[in-house]
Amino acid sequence: MPKAKSNWIDVSLPIYAGMIGGPKDPKVEFKLLRDPAKGDPVTMSQVTMSCHSGTHIDAPRHFFPDAAGVDELPLDTFIGLGQVIEIKDPDSIKSAELKNYDIRPGDRILFKTKNSSWVFEGEFFPTPYVSITIEAAQFLVGKKISLVGIDYITVGGSESREANMTVHKIFLDAGIAVMEEVNLKGVKPGRYEVNAVPLRFRKGDAGHCRALIRPL
Repeated sequence: MPKAKSNWIDVSLPIYAGMIGGPKDPKVEFKLLRDPAKGDPVTMSQVTMSCHSGTHIDAPRHFFPDAAGVDELPLDTFIGLGQVIEIKDPDSIKSAELKNYDIRPGDRILFKTKNSSWVFEGEFFPTPYVSITIEAAQFLVGKKISLVGIDYITVGGSESREANMTVHKIFLDAGIAVMEEVNLKGVKPGRYEVNAVPLRFRKGDAGHCRALIRPL
């Protein structure tokens, strides 16, 4: 029997050796530990990578050493209603543009920017890029969203490294989960059901996730 077509859309990046990453981040590497071609009964691989390689959730512990790890975050944060918002501003995500959208308490907001059309095609993340400004982060905290995601390696920082740190801290201190490296190329803006539960790394500063969205 043919399988029924799923209407879930996978917005996570595939994990593979040499995939895109930060210039100073360790490269993703796979090593074959068991190989049937060499007489082994099974195929078994070992993977080496950062917790921030590919699509992932940042935990508060990433910026606050004594804060919650990714395994301690409420599961409801990652499962539920949300929306993909397509940003028209070519430079940054600002509150002035966000005020045009019906952002609801508890929403999981995924930002599709001009990043989506080109940043995932190379070996390293390029600059400049579209990121969330400090005032936009504060605006979203006021909206009481559950999760924010973006189509780049980091949610903030196009202005400066300090701005990047500040944007992260604003979200994480408010209990808003941060999802990075969301692959939204070809995804239409609109309201979706979101499922993006991270791996359960004990006291992890981040966790990889298979991020899925389904149109409402």
